[in-house]
Amino acid sequence: MTPKKVRAIFERFAQANPAPTTELEYRTPYQLLVAVILSAQATDKSVNLATRELFKAAGTPQKIARLGEQGLMPYISRIGLYKTKARNVAAMSSILLEQYGGQVPNDRAALEALPGVGRKTANVVLNTIFGAPTIAVDTHVFRLANRSRLAPGKDVRAVEDKLLKVIPVDYLQNAHHWLILHGRYVCKAMKPDCPHCLINDLCEWPEKTAG
Repeated sequence: MTPKKVRAIFERFAQANPAPTTELEYRTPYQLLVAVILSAQATDKSVNLATRELFKAAGTPQKIARLGEQGLMPYISRIGLYKTKARNVAAMSSILLEQYGGQVPNDRAALEALPGVGRKTANVVLNTIFGAPTIAVDTHVFRLANRSRLAPGKDVRAVEDKLLKVIPVDYLQNAHHWLILHGRYVCKAMKPDCPHCLINDLCEWPEKTAG
């Protein structure tokens, strides 16, 4: 895909949605970190349903550390892998209190050293909270990048690296959210809504239908 096409794609995303953001509900950096950890292999909708109740009862690392792994489980039991996630969130909260004064660190290495935090989670936090030009490649971004030929790659890291190279610098800050939202609601896995896709004419997917 040519640089001209790539820029046109993000110009349209920006015009349609000038201030995109995550659909996860949170009020503090810590709450976003918890929500993103819980969102692995789960929908944002299911996470929001759980965290609305959880954060009412325990919305700080102090309170969640006090709840502990067993105390967390009832709040998140409808989310996949909830036992592992409860263990990770409880341990992560304790580490934040012990090592960072309860604050979320603005550092990739420090974030990825926390229980339950991998590269994708760190990218979401760094971008959404700290404004870093990072891109978290989830299943929606991976599909969209490959299908449209925007940044084809065999694995998520390859797609991430290509996206960081091809996306114009002035659009990097919001690119992560635009791509996730477009993949989630338009360029869907089973029935992509090509007729209503605002980048239909720029997309290079051979199987696309007319816009």
